Amino acid sequence: MTGSSARDVIVVGGGNAGLCAAISAAEHGARVRVLEAAPEPQSGGNSAFTAGLMRVAFDGMDDIRALVPDLTQEEELSTDFGRYPTEQFLDDLARVTDYRTDPDLAEVLVGRSHETLVWMREHGVRFAPAYGRQAFKVDGRFTFWGGVVFEVTGGGPGLIEYLVAEARRLGVEVTYAARAKTLLHDDDGVHGVMATSDGTTEEVKGDAVVLAAGGFQANTEWRARYLGQGWDLAKVRGTRFNTGDGIRMALDIGASPAGNWSGCHAVGWDANSPEFGDLKVGDGFQKHSYPFGIMVNAKGERFVDEGAGFRNFTYAKYGRVILEQPGRFAWQIFDSKVIHLLRDEYRIREVTKVTAGSLEELAGKLEGVDPDAFVETVKAYNAAVQVDTPFDPNVLDGRRTVGLAVDKMNWANRLDAPPYEAYQVTCGITFTFGGLRIDTGAHVIDVDDRPIAGLYACGEMAAGLFYFNYPGGSGLTAGSVFGRAAGANAAAAT
Repeated sequence: MTGSSARDVIVVGGGNAGLCAAISAAEHGARVRVLEAAPEPQSGGNSAFTAGLMRVAFDGMDDIRALVPDLTQEEELSTDFGRYPTEQFLDDLARVTDYRTDPDLAEVLVGRSHETLVWMREHGVRFAPAYGRQAFKVDGRFTFWGGVVFEVTGGGPGLIEYLVAEARRLGVEVTYAARAKTLLHDDDGVHGVMATSDGTTEEVKGDAVVLAAGGFQANTEWRARYLGQGWDLAKVRGTRFNTGDGIRMALDIGASPAGNWSGCHAVGWDANSPEFGDLKVGDGFQKHSYPFGIMVNAKGERFVDEGAGFRNFTYAKYGRVILEQPGRFAWQIFDSKVIHLLRDEYRIREVTKVTAGSLEELAGKLEGVDPDAFVETVKAYNAAVQVDTPFDPNVLDGRRTVGLAVDKMNWANRLDAPPYEAYQVTCGITFTFGGLRIDTGAHVIDVDDRPIAGLYACGEMAAGLFYFNYPGGSGLTAGSVFGRAAGANAAAAT
């Protein structure tokens, strides 16, 4: 840099976390270049494949209006938004991770969640209440459940569109089909990256590098190596470009690995989906309404408590359980009483679905399932349902079964109202939980527990928040919170 005090910041990765880092660095006066491995039509990382749900702490209508100022009076009167205080967010994060979440990182995520979404809105991102995914209308009133209220308008693709537009407005240079290979590093720290674009390798020099290149979920070999046997056979929900390159580059110069390397976010995903995500379908291959039915495996047996909790707190761990079943698949079964509760993803054209007018007919259509055992499973389940407790999809209603090997603790309805619908699912991996150790300012920490000068990380590759499981909507929020911090610190050399 000649004749200028502005710092040059390189961001590796053009998803939500990377773009938030780029915007933050630019607003703090840095010259910023984003290197995105994907070509522009496939860019945006995993963020582009999401529904755009973001978990955020809020205390009342003032906090809601700060994010959705155009909320109508009718919407306010017909909706119970509730509260989601920081204490509850922290409790949920701690509980679903078996209390392994890093307390310092968790405090930053939760404590800065609302202010970060307000910051995103100031930079052009638009939010709306997630009525279609997080609230059911009961007695004329919507009630939000599971702690998640907000989604980005336009979902994941809308989020990337908003952020790219704002980054460019601030002068950020975005280079597509540019894959970073190695970090430029010496005793004084990191000074850029070696990157390949259109078959040409170049040194991209800068004063700081922010790594936001995702986890290693699209790397078949690393999945088998770190997650274990069978994970090479899982479908990848999102981008094919998150192969762990950013993690590897940092480890190569002495960064400390951290987090749950044998763990990941994995869900029930359409059995006949492609190997990697399809942006035309987005997150439509997911199948998350299982709390209102039952799931059976090839033996015709139930194998999880479908009603253990709100799907926000169970869906990210059930993909692993499905992968462990014979043939790595399951069928979700519903009857006509709950069909209206199924999410929109059950109505896409690309769906593995069968229907039948009786359980016996359905049994013959469940490919790969023992039909006689399935019928017996449903009979036993129906007999075990405690029908005296009212069914309410908005709360943990306690409507359960009693006496089964695997009891269902909430939302248990008898399967007795044809027609029946069944959907075949397998495991879809979203992102991995192992990555780089960072501090609360998103500095990458080395194996001697010291920050590596000029190196920051955010998004999926910044480890320590999630272990074993994941509270829905917190991934995008974490990417934004720590992306914003990484960009500001990279620009200020702190």
